[in-house]
Amino acid sequence: MPKYVMSGSYCQNVLEKRTPYREAHLEGLEKQKAAGLLVTLGPTKDLAKVFGIYDVADETVARQLIESDPYWQNGIWTEYELYEWIQAI
Repeated sequence: MPKYVMSGSYCQNVLEKRTPYREAHLEGLEKQKAAGLLVTLGPTKDLAKVFGIYDVADETVARQLIESDPYWQNGIWTEYELYEWIQAI
């Protein structure tokens, strides 16, 4: 299956604003990981950017996973780009 790299941005005051959605966000990521759809996902140290790698059938599935996340739906992630990635090694 192809892999997709997600690069996005967090909102201002992310630590405060994410609190009501954090548990649902993490539970969703754990389910995706257990299903083999998510390789990894996390923020930069300064909490300005988020990066993730999805192992899914196509771009539509990756976008559905991202856009169904509580962080996207509630404006914690403010934008994202998605790239099909060819894993060389």
